[in-house]
Amino acid sequence: METIHLTYTGELMTESIHLKSGKSLITDAPTDNQGKGSTFSPTDLLTTSLGACMATVMGIAARTHSIKIEDMKLKLTKIMASNPRRVSEIKIEFDMPQNNFTDKEKTILETAARTCPVALSLHPDLKQDINFNW
Repeated sequence: METIHLTYTGELMTESIHLKSGKSLITDAPTDNQGKGSTFSPTDLLTTSLGACMATVMGIAARTHSIKIEDMKLKLTKIMASNPRRVSEIKIEFDMPQNNFTDKEKTILETAARTCPVALSLHPDLKQDINFNW
Protein backbone atom coordinates (compact mmCIF):
# COMPACT_ATOMS: atom_id res chain seq x y z
CA MET A 1 0.00 0.00 0.00
CA GLU A 2 1.30 3.43 -0.93
CA THR A 3 2.55 5.48 2.02
CA ILE A 4 3.69 8.70 0.36
CA HIS A 5 2.70 10.42 -2.88
CA LEU A 6 5.50 12.52 -4.41
CA THR A 7 5.18 15.07 -7.21
CA TYR A 8 8.05 16.74 -9.05
CA THR A 9 6.85 20.35 -9.09
CA GLY A 10 9.62 21.77 -11.29
CA GLU A 11 12.66 23.94 -10.64
CA LEU A 12 14.38 20.97 -8.89
CA MET A 13 11.67 20.81 -6.22
CA THR A 14 9.33 18.05 -5.05
CA GLU A 15 6.28 17.87 -2.83
CA SER A 16 5.58 14.72 -0.84
CA ILE A 17 2.24 14.01 0.83
CA HIS A 18 2.10 11.54 3.73
CA LEU A 19 -1.17 9.81 2.85
CA LYS A 20 -2.25 8.80 6.36
CA SER A 21 -1.85 12.27 7.89
CA GLY A 22 -2.13 14.51 4.83
CA LYS A 23 1.03 16.37 5.92
CA SER A 24 3.27 17.68 3.17
CA LEU A 25 7.00 18.12 2.77
CA ILE A 26 8.83 20.16 0.14
CA THR A 27 12.40 19.49 -1.05
CA ASP A 28 14.75 21.66 -3.07
CA ALA A 29 18.12 20.88 -4.57
CA PRO A 30 21.01 22.39 -2.60
CA THR A 31 22.81 25.48 -3.89
CA ASP A 32 25.92 23.43 -4.68
CA ASN A 33 23.83 21.25 -7.01
CA GLN A 34 21.87 23.81 -9.05
CA GLY A 35 19.10 24.40 -6.50
CA LYS A 36 17.99 27.39 -4.49
CA GLY A 37 18.56 25.73 -1.11
CA SER A 38 15.17 27.07 -0.02
CA THR A 39 14.33 24.05 2.13
CA PHE A 40 15.61 20.56 2.96
CA SER A 41 17.38 18.74 0.15
CA PRO A 42 16.86 15.01 -0.33
CA THR A 43 20.27 14.35 1.27
CA ASP A 44 19.32 16.62 4.18
CA LEU A 45 16.28 14.39 4.66
CA LEU A 46 18.49 11.31 4.67
CA THR A 47 20.54 12.87 7.45
CA THR A 48 17.42 14.00 9.30
CA SER A 49 15.87 10.55 8.95
CA LEU A 50 18.85 8.96 10.66
CA GLY A 51 18.79 11.44 13.54
CA ALA A 52 15.01 11.30 13.95
CA CYS A 53 15.01 7.51 13.87
CA MET A 54 17.75 7.33 16.50
CA ALA A 55 15.93 9.81 18.75
CA THR A 56 12.60 8.01 18.32
CA VAL A 57 13.99 4.55 19.08
CA MET A 58 15.85 5.99 22.07
CA GLY A 59 12.51 7.44 23.19
CA ILE A 60 10.92 3.98 22.99
CA ALA A 61 13.80 2.48 25.00
CA ALA A 62 13.61 5.35 27.50
CA ARG A 63 9.87 4.85 27.95
CA THR A 64 10.35 1.09 28.40
CA HIS A 65 13.08 1.55 31.03
CA SER A 66 11.72 4.73 32.71
CA ILE A 67 14.69 6.85 31.62
CA LYS A 68 14.19 10.61 31.18
CA ILE A 69 15.62 11.93 27.90
CA GLU A 70 13.38 14.97 27.33
CA ASP A 71 15.35 17.96 26.05
CA MET A 72 17.91 15.70 24.35
CA LYS A 73 19.38 17.64 21.41
CA LEU A 74 21.07 16.32 18.26
CA LYS A 75 23.52 18.15 16.03
CA LEU A 76 23.52 16.62 12.54
CA THR A 77 26.23 17.11 9.93
CA LYS A 78 26.14 15.71 6.40
CA ILE A 79 29.37 15.26 4.47
CA MET A 80 29.15 14.89 0.71
CA ALA A 81 31.55 13.09 -1.63
CA SER A 82 31.83 13.17 -5.40
CA ASN A 83 32.42 10.61 -8.14
CA PRO A 84 29.70 9.57 -7.58
CA ARG A 85 27.97 12.40 -5.71
CA ARG A 86 26.68 10.89 -2.49
CA VAL A 87 26.50 11.31 1.27
CA SER A 88 29.75 9.77 2.50
CA GLU A 89 29.41 10.50 6.21
CA ILE A 90 26.80 11.58 8.72
CA LYS A 91 27.97 12.97 12.04
CA ILE A 92 25.51 13.02 14.92
CA GLU A 93 26.35 14.56 18.25
CA PHE A 94 23.88 13.89 21.05
CA ASP A 95 23.68 16.47 23.82
CA MET A 96 22.03 14.51 26.59
CA PRO A 97 20.15 16.18 29.44
CA GLN A 98 21.91 16.21 32.81
CA ASN A 99 20.10 13.24 34.37
CA ASN A 100 22.97 11.32 36.03
CA PHE A 101 22.55 8.37 33.69
CA THR A 102 23.86 5.05 34.94
CA ASP A 103 26.24 3.02 32.78
CA LYS A 104 23.39 0.59 32.12
CA GLU A 105 21.08 3.41 30.96
CA LYS A 106 23.81 4.80 28.69
CA THR A 107 24.29 1.37 27.12
CA ILE A 108 20.54 0.94 26.59
CA LEU A 109 20.20 4.33 24.91
CA GLU A 110 23.35 4.10 22.78
CA THR A 111 22.45 0.59 21.60
CA ALA A 112 18.95 1.76 20.69
CA ALA A 113 20.34 4.66 18.65
CA ARG A 114 22.96 2.64 16.80
CA THR A 115 20.50 -0.13 15.90
CA CYS A 116 17.56 1.99 14.75
CA PRO A 117 15.96 0.86 11.46
CA VAL A 118 17.40 3.72 9.40
CA ALA A 119 20.93 3.15 10.72
CA LEU A 120 20.66 -0.53 9.84
CA SER A 121 19.24 0.26 6.38
CA LEU A 122 22.07 2.52 5.24
CA HIS A 123 24.90 1.13 3.15
CA PRO A 124 27.92 0.17 5.29
CA ASP A 125 30.13 2.49 3.19
CA LEU A 126 28.21 5.48 4.58
CA LYS A 127 30.14 6.34 7.75
CA GLN A 128 27.99 7.01 10.79
CA ASP A 129 30.03 9.03 13.28
CA ILE A 130 27.89 8.99 16.44
CA ASN A 131 28.93 10.69 19.69
CA PHE A 132 27.11 11.12 22.99
CA ASN A 133 27.76 13.99 25.39
CA TRP A 134 26.59 12.68 28.72
